[in-house]
Amino acid sequence: MKDLFRFNLKFNRKIVIATISSTLLLMVDHYHRLTDFKPLDRFILYLLIPLLIIIVVLRENPKEYGFQLGDWKAGLALTGIVIAIAAPILWVTARGDPTMQKYYEWLLGPDLPTYVFLDLIGWEFIFRGWLLFGYARVYGSDALWLQSVPFALAHIGKPEIETFSTIFGGFLFGLVAWRTKSFLYPFLIHYFIFAFTVLVAGGVFG
Repeated sequence: MKDLFRFNLKFNRKIVIATISSTLLLMVDHYHRLTDFKPLDRFILYLLIPLLIIIVVLRENPKEYGFQLGDWKAGLALTGIVIAIAAPILWVTARGDPTMQKYYEWLLGPDLPTYVFLDLIGWEFIFRGWLLFGYARVYGSDALWLQSVPFALAHIGKPEIETFSTIFGGFLFGLVAWRTKSFLYPFLIHYFIFAFTVLVAGGVFG
């Protein structure tokens, strides 16, 4: 009996903090409103709070978590390539799937640029910055798949065709961040995907 509770566990403090904190932040986002503008909530939860944890709790430089310009030449090239591939796929999907149209068309309006920026800048940092580069220190390139899991689960409730694609989309976004050492370029790609989907779903292009 004396060995019953001897688990011989050894945890990495930074992995534990990142995993628990990011999971709780996702839950808070789902169950609570901090402000009257949901994208602002996500800016606070997914960008400001993780940055505070990195700086104050972990006492590290956010640059180590992809909060930097990184390899901008590769970043812009990869951003252009992914957008060129994604645009026709999004066109067909957003025009042909009624659930996509219903989910996104209401966002069409003058506030769209601000909405998308605030909604996604922290969203990309928490997955393609904090979790990706934090997990990579222990798990190497397997971190690309690990950060894709909570990213995909966070899409549950969105249109099915989109949700099923996110495990692979999350990996692709992570791959761009991995190559450039920056979350900025996945953010630019995601910004385009979100905004373009709204424009197509809203019938802007006919």
